[in-house]
Amino acid sequence: MSIQKAFVPEWKSLQHYVCPEWFRDAKFGIWAHWGPQCVPMVGDWYARNMYIQSSGAYQHHCRTYGHPSKFGYKDIVKLWKAERFDPEALIDLYKRGGAKFFAALAVHHDNFDCWNSRHHPWNSVNVGPGRDIVGEWCKAARTAGLKFGVTEHLERSYNWFSTNKESDKYGPYAGVPYDGNLSEYEEFYLPPHDDHTAKYPLNPSQAWMKQWYDRITDLVDQYDPDLLYTDGGVPFGQIGREMVSHFYNRNIERRGGKLDGVYTLKNPARFKGDHGDFVEGTGVESVERGVVEGMYPLPWQIDTCIGGWYYDMRTVYKTPEHIVRLLADVVSKNGTMLLSIPMRPDGTLDEMARWTVEDIGRWFDVCGEAIYGTRPWKQFGEGKALFTSGAFAAKGDTQFTSDDFRFTAKGTDIYAMAMGWTDHAWKIHALAGTAVTGVQMLGVKEPLRWHMKEDELLVEAPAARPCQYAWALKISLK
Repeated sequence: MSIQKAFVPEWKSLQHYVCPEWFRDAKFGIWAHWGPQCVPMVGDWYARNMYIQSSGAYQHHCRTYGHPSKFGYKDIVKLWKAERFDPEALIDLYKRGGAKFFAALAVHHDNFDCWNSRHHPWNSVNVGPGRDIVGEWCKAARTAGLKFGVTEHLERSYNWFSTNKESDKYGPYAGVPYDGNLSEYEEFYLPPHDDHTAKYPLNPSQAWMKQWYDRITDLVDQYDPDLLYTDGGVPFGQIGREMVSHFYNRNIERRGGKLDGVYTLKNPARFKGDHGDFVEGTGVESVERGVVEGMYPLPWQIDTCIGGWYYDMRTVYKTPEHIVRLLADVVSKNGTMLLSIPMRPDGTLDEMARWTVEDIGRWFDVCGEAIYGTRPWKQFGEGKALFTSGAFAAKGDTQFTSDDFRFTAKGTDIYAMAMGWTDHAWKIHALAGTAVTGVQMLGVKEPLRWHMKEDELLVEAPAARPCQYAWALKISLK
């Protein structure tokens, strides 16, 4: 085996990146976006919003725990016990649900490390669970034969978390500083500065950029992830590029001279804001809760969730039907799905979340052949129904019919995934004129009756549906 040349922290060097085949084959992974912000069970961005008087999180916090000048986020993290966390059982469920890789949240914007961090004492071993959460996930995933990933959202902590330095504008605590002003907790709450925005740090200190680098490279060095996800573009210029090249080079060293790692990052242009740097081809682009328009030339990823990113007892989950059809659309466009399943503070799933994973797995049991190991066909789909492209745009209100298809290919076979059922026959115009030798439906033993007409391939439906939500026609060519 030839030894791959090491990367240097320059864009031209990083553009030599090639996405590994395992990621292109996997198509579907499950993500545990799980940390201490799940404790109140009222949704996302709790560590920031509990210090914003006009937010629902602030109201919930005051009425449940007390005013944030007295009971702050430092106290919330101590309530995260993960007392029923069983990573082996969850990974087994996710594998049965169709996942070929698994990713764990390592650190969110709340500046709390979910691993045995060498550079930050506010971590899950020292505070809260008393467990190396990332380490336990890593061991369970790899024992089960899954690729393992970690996600980091740390660079924005510098400004995102700075609301803890404020105070109420009105009411009985008007002007009383929140507990983020306590100097003894500065290592967790961060030093005071003027940037309280929620996006990318405007003028981060050198000390903060170095801490980000030290903590994320520590994460890479300790757990050797197959996938590393940054929530944004590459942060902090040269420092960020040094981290990416470090991840790639460590992966090459540990894989016998071949780069087999995946770095996923976001294109700030899709967010219409500043989230770091993005240069196409330096990693795999991840689109949060959204899809690309048409077929994308490079492998890409959608990161999405069945509900909110953090557990919210009020949330109505997306249906398996929506997830399956979204997956078919993503894979047809050269993409892979990373799906988050919200976890309760104790480390368990609620009944509906568990059922959703199991139901997606039932679909994979029948139609997985049309997903795993496939590549895009000459066009991604057919029909009028489309998911709206762009970040945060793939909602569950798209109405598909039996005229809508998504295509994948493997060898001499084309898979036409029907997004709607018919009791008569499907008409596939994109396959008109191709040298078809046979058609079957995955999950149905008998070949289907079909006829090639001048402008369409006509495929008669079987008597019974082999699964729900989408149906895979396997079309064999000469």
